[in-house]
Amino acid sequence: MKNGIANKVVAITGASSGIGRVTAELLAAQGAKVILGARRAERLKEIADQINENGGAAIYAEIDVTRQSDLANLTGFALERFGRLDVMINNAGISQLQKMEELDVAGWEQMIDVNVKGTLYGIAAALPIFKNQGSGHIINVISTAGIAIVPTMGVYAGTKNAVRTISEALRQESQGRWRVTGISPGFVATEFVSNIKNDAIRDQLQKTADDIALPAEAVARAIAYAIEQPDNVDIGDIVIRPTVQG
Repeated sequence: MKNGIANKVVAITGASSGIGRVTAELLAAQGAKVILGARRAERLKEIADQINENGGAAIYAEIDVTRQSDLANLTGFALERFGRLDVMINNAGISQLQKMEELDVAGWEQMIDVNVKGTLYGIAAALPIFKNQGSGHIINVISTAGIAIVPTMGVYAGTKNAVRTISEALRQESQGRWRVTGISPGFVATEFVSNIKNDAIRDQLQKTADDIALPAEAVARAIAYAIEQPDNVDIGDIVIRPTVQG
């Protein structure tokens, strides 16, 4: 059976840890050429070096997804080094959870900047390339938080549902020129929860994650599944969560 991943050029944001890192390692092991983007350049170098030492192909760029020019540089780097871009994985995300009445406006803005604008900047950086090539694949990492709405997650879920809506519109507008996939993970064993500022909410979510979270590899395999399909097959949405998650 043909490997639908080998030799594809894949850019990944939020690639210095968690889902982004494991996805890069998995895809590289299957023959993809990966471009890693994140703010922590030292971590990116370590990951890229390890992939290359293991016989894969990886390069990296220090980026901040809240800066449009950084995303343009990331996809431009792919073209410069590998001559094309086949997949753009918008994985970078952040969560600041509070009840709405706490008025964490700074947290709201941070989530909008990273989760929504960061994804849009990734799309904007990839689409001109895809239009020129006549093919491409946008993968947006969303969340089950946008499916089940609960207290403290109102704005976070709102940003994720914005990405879900954007993804579906982008898919319909493609008319076969590119593919679009939304990946909605539930609890995953990553550093994600540790970035939450509210101590009580962070500690409770961390306890739940410690008890039930999926390994990041499970999400990476779902991403790989979407990528490896034939060009005329578009996997629209994948929800992946622990069996015991409500």
